[in-house]
Amino acid sequence: MPQINLTPAQRKEKRADAHHLDPVVMIGGEGLTPAVVKETDAALKAHGLIKVRVFSDDRTAREAMLAQLSDELDAAPIQHIGKLLVLWRPIPEKAKAEREGAMPGPRVVKIVKFSKNGNSRPQVNKVKVMGNERVTQGGEIKRAKKRKPTSVKKSVSD
Repeated sequence: MPQINLTPAQRKEKRADAHHLDPVVMIGGEGLTPAVVKETDAALKAHGLIKVRVFSDDRTAREAMLAQLSDELDAAPIQHIGKLLVLWRPIPEKAKAEREGAMPGPRVVKIVKFSKNGNSRPQVNKVKVMGNERVTQGGEIKRAKKRKPTSVKKSVSD
């Protein structure tokens, strides 16, 4: 997979965003193992912009690791400063599983009724309200009705 190419202005913006981040992935003495690549991929999916710390004194090896990670994971190399590597990849959108024509599910509602005289405690009842029901001001549960349009103009324009 080819790496993402960014303009210098975009890279500068990403560097500024990464400034306050802590390293998420650490590369030890074993180097760039498949487990490290897998963890880096998972971190990019979760965060998008990550820092990777490399515990190696060889600068050319760190540059090679940055190039290899960006090629394998389809990420953009943002910065290599010291022993830190900064990578960016857009976060994939999560697909929502929406049900067609689904009503809201049941929820638990607290109904508080105050006493007529101010001396005793208020009554607190927890009631399960279904998706097609509502709680009135008096604390009763009624089935929700379809609301009619209040404005003639709004119903005509739709």
